[in-house]
Amino acid sequence: MFQRNADGSPALKQIEINTISASFGGLASRTPAVHRHVLNVLNKTKDAARILSNNPSQGLALGIAKAWELYGSDRALVLLVAQEKERNVFDQRAIENELLARNIHVIRRRFEDVAEKGSLDQDRKLFLDGQEIAVVYFRDGYMPSQYNQQNWEARLLMERSCAVKCPDIATQLAGTKKVQQELSRVGVLEMLLPDQPEAVARLRATFAGQYSLDLGEEGDQALAEALAAPSRFVLKPQREGGGNNLYGEEMVQALRQLKDSEERASYILMEKIEPEPFGNCLLRPGCPVRVVPCISELGIFGVYVRQGKTLVMNKHVGHLLRTKANEHADGGVVAGVAVLDNPFPV
Repeated sequence: MFQRNADGSPALKQIEINTISASFGGLASRTPAVHRHVLNVLNKTKDAARILSNNPSQGLALGIAKAWELYGSDRALVLLVAQEKERNVFDQRAIENELLARNIHVIRRRFEDVAEKGSLDQDRKLFLDGQEIAVVYFRDGYMPSQYNQQNWEARLLMERSCAVKCPDIATQLAGTKKVQQELSRVGVLEMLLPDQPEAVARLRATFAGQYSLDLGEEGDQALAEALAAPSRFVLKPQREGGGNNLYGEEMVQALRQLKDSEERASYILMEKIEPEPFGNCLLRPGCPVRVVPCISELGIFGVYVRQGKTLVMNKHVGHLLRTKANEHADGGVVAGVAVLDNPFPV
């Protein structure tokens, strides 16, 4: 997001990193054509030509295809682990179709299917319904509510296999808010990027303030500051999928309840980013189309493939812009609050 600094200047600030089930690569690949069409209908052809091209579904498929290729079996499939009632199926189909165009076949199964029909052979190759699996692509399994004992056993089976995991459990955990908070500590980036002070400075400039709530003096101080000025902070649990953050009075109530509990260490406190609102029209079901104050969040899709400790691919493959009315504290496209959008370069 663009932080509005005290002097009025903008600065890009990082919200979070998602390492599992990053959504809307497929739909974001189609929104430029929608906005170009609207602008052309309005005879704004010059503006239509300025809408940035964007095809993250192709880039995401490229990463999965590279993993499939490294696995080394033309007969092996990609397993997409899907939810029982998947509302975002068309977004996922775009990536599946990109893979099919490369003659890489995808099967969609639930955790329950893997638990019932999955197996490993003596070489730890993963089989499902008698078909060998080269890559496991998780579009489920990012919230505790998505696991029961059977699902945990299915996840363990896939982790133990030699199939490529997107992501494996370590990479998923690396995307947690707690890891993000620890990375912002002084000295951590310097350890990870030795002798690169300029890179460290550029990265650190994108960090909003992030504070530990562990029991102890440091956590007590962060908690006291949040209770004294709640409008300056957001409380984040270790959750993905949207709709989990706490703001304002909700945050105050939660912090008071957690004050003397070890459970507070499972949250992080983050500086609330204050972007400059702008006027925009949001097309949502059941809502009149009118100009309202909005804010946007820009996401960058990246593909990262490694084989052991060897880096194979690490590249930017597209972007995602989500826009919501400024009246909503926490937004989400699936929740019906935010909409998919396009950057308009000026």
